[in-house]
Amino acid sequence: MSDSSQTLAEPPTSIELQTLEEKVIREVNQDEFPDGGLRAWGVALGNAGVMLCTLGYVNSWGVYQAYYQINQLRDETSSAISWIGSIQSFFLFSASLVGGPLFDRYGGKVIYPPAVIYVFTIFMTSLCKEYYQFMLSQGILGGITQGLIMAPAMAATPQYFKKKRGAAMGLAVAGSSIGGVILPIALNQLLTKTDLGFGWSVRIIAFLVLGVLLVSCPPIRARLPPRESKFLLLMAFKDKGYTSLIVGAFFIFLGMFPPLFYLPSYGLAQGMSPTLAFYLSAILNGASFPGRIIPAILSDKFGKLNTFAGAGFTTGILTLCWQSVEGNAGVIVFAALFGFFSGAIISGGAVAFASCANDAKNIGTYMGMGMAWISIAPLIGPPISGALEDTDDGFKAVSEFAGVVTLVGGLFVFFVVKPLSGRKVLSKE
Repeated sequence: MSDSSQTLAEPPTSIELQTLEEKVIREVNQDEFPDGGLRAWGVALGNAGVMLCTLGYVNSWGVYQAYYQINQLRDETSSAISWIGSIQSFFLFSASLVGGPLFDRYGGKVIYPPAVIYVFTIFMTSLCKEYYQFMLSQGILGGITQGLIMAPAMAATPQYFKKKRGAAMGLAVAGSSIGGVILPIALNQLLTKTDLGFGWSVRIIAFLVLGVLLVSCPPIRARLPPRESKFLLLMAFKDKGYTSLIVGAFFIFLGMFPPLFYLPSYGLAQGMSPTLAFYLSAILNGASFPGRIIPAILSDKFGKLNTFAGAGFTTGILTLCWQSVEGNAGVIVFAALFGFFSGAIISGGAVAFASCANDAKNIGTYMGMGMAWISIAPLIGPPISGALEDTDDGFKAVSEFAGVVTLVGGLFVFFVVKPLSGRKVLSKE
């Protein structure tokens, strides 16, 4: 047989062996989560700062809702006004459909352009006088830019943590609680205790947000090399556990937002002074701080889905009791309890969706696609509640609607999502 018929593979050169070894080491290191260290916790703290300025700002909507009802938009119905906050919340979550995959492909640098535009939208809100102006600046553009900032930050943290993912995400999401305390108190004080007026009160909030973002955005960096596959991973929807989690989370979020929007208005209806009513959002968000950290830490031990389902179940039961709350003391206690038990919903949902991705480089896309579907819940929940408030049953109808759908969502996660995800109902996974 001739030499030409014998095609033998040449052994790899030393350079090729070194390149192959470096590739293997790199892939192994990608699978190893730091689960701590200065850089990892720096990302989590940066994430917390971003959440303070985005979801924390949205959580202070109750102050805007109550203020608009008695000032600039007093001729509008409560349902119509709530659409501004609902649109803002909708785009906050739906923009994750773009923000999450962008982070997976290009890293933390994608956070800077929307951060600049977001601060600009708050300044523009300070100049608004008509309904459509508030809708455009605060509702639409504000919500979109918030989502494009929040999604990369939320996708970065899980890349650094696995065993301690719940604790890290709890710390990160707790930033929104701090924002939900600081921003409404500051805005309330500026609006009611000074002669600055609406314009400069909102501009001061804009400068505060700008300062926090200047410190928080730089630490947001990807640990892994960019993903070069398709922008969206539609194959994820073939995972029954992932798709059913979206359904359960939708119902939980549908019922969670009405109390966030309407507690100050409910306080006013109970005879509470406007100043104290505006503080209800701060009380709620202050109580949600331990509610977001403690259950998130426990989720590392007792299971992500268990914690998320438990948050939905307890929040639903509590919301059904809302209709029986009377007097200033009762409303304040309810706000604190609701803040604590609902606090685990955001952190629990984020951890649950992040855990659905088998590859850490896909976490942003998985979270983004899931949050995009869920965004419909905060879009329709508050306006439905506003329409129910305008009926003869008033807040009783709002309480029953929000409580039932949240309770259904929690039970769905526990009894449907867990089995479809390959877990036993009573397992700690």
